[in-house]
Amino acid sequence: MHFDSRAGELTERLDATHARMCDAQLEMFQVIAELDRVQSWRESGARDLAHWLAMRFGISNWKARRWIDASHALERLPLIADAIRSGTIGPDKAVELTRLATPETEAELIDWAGHVSSGAIRRRAERAERRSLDEARSVEESRSCRYYFYDEGKRMCLTADLPAAQGAAVARAIERGAERIPVMPGEEDDWCIEARRADALVALAAASLGRDSDTDRSTVVVHTSLVALAAGEGSEIEGGGTAHPETVRRLLCSGRVQIVYEDRAGNPVRLGRLRREPPAWMMRQLRHRDGGCRFPGCGSRAFANAHHIRWWSRGGPTDLDNLLLVCSFHHRLIHEYGWSISVERDRGVAWFHPNGTRYRGGPAPPRTSEGVGESAGVVTGSPGA
Repeated sequence: MHFDSRAGELTERLDATHARMCDAQLEMFQVIAELDRVQSWRESGARDLAHWLAMRFGISNWKARRWIDASHALERLPLIADAIRSGTIGPDKAVELTRLATPETEAELIDWAGHVSSGAIRRRAERAERRSLDEARSVEESRSCRYYFYDEGKRMCLTADLPAAQGAAVARAIERGAERIPVMPGEEDDWCIEARRADALVALAAASLGRDSDTDRSTVVVHTSLVALAAGEGSEIEGGGTAHPETVRRLLCSGRVQIVYEDRAGNPVRLGRLRREPPAWMMRQLRHRDGGCRFPGCGSRAFANAHHIRWWSRGGPTDLDNLLLVCSFHHRLIHEYGWSISVERDRGVAWFHPNGTRYRGGPAPPRTSEGVGESAGVVTGSPGA
């Protein structure tokens, strides 16, 4: 009897704790929706809100995106919100229900959800999404692919007209890439999806070139001069087009590029080193050592490449002590958005905003009697700190 009584008390405590947890989770959803509206994650080294949540709280990007979608859906689903608040439906079931429910169907779905597992709800939601995706496909009959440079060589236009089956494969590859490609600051809105598709297309092409064993034919050659680079002038890309100096510097760090330095008359005076990529054995060691992107809390393995701490274009060696694994989003923050890094004695990596203040990741420390702890993502110190 004593055992049964104790078990009953513990179960009641667990139910009460679960109800409090559900209520807190609902509040968290409400705050997430508001954070999304004010875009509070900007200037915090994150590409979007999901990236910020994943880094700040150590959750998966998949879960962060589900939470964001659910937080907005719950604003129009008051019955599901009430069910979470009371603990009738747990957060996992609620997140899946928001993928299915409408204001007209939520009452019926809540009753059904009480008798099935969260996995059953997820499978029903996935079936509904697949039916939606399979309904629309256009028919194409011709095939062509054209490209040309314009605007004095600064831009290139690429157009393709493909049969439906081939076009769908190309579109799927681009869309899948766009889902994974890091979103750069200022390009988070839905209307920038075409920019993300462009980034995905470039990533697909770069990956193909990286696998090409014919280094001569798969290398991008840039013609420039030391005077032009110092003056911030554009460089000429062999085959057409020009490139900004910062773009050239990033390509030197992350792409198969050879620089041909020329004098004022256009005569070659020196060939830059062609091979900057670490050999396969070194990349295995680097991935094992770093695990993922070394930006605080990121850890992304998708599109993660070796970054030269002392830039390769400035004579930095391609060895493990001078390499860091960085995803393409944070790589561009370094080369084109003014962020910087330094390696500390314990091989920790310090990241600094363009203004020189240090970035601190993770949740803010709890409040103390002396005041409020330092806020994560709010930077303090300096590169010399």
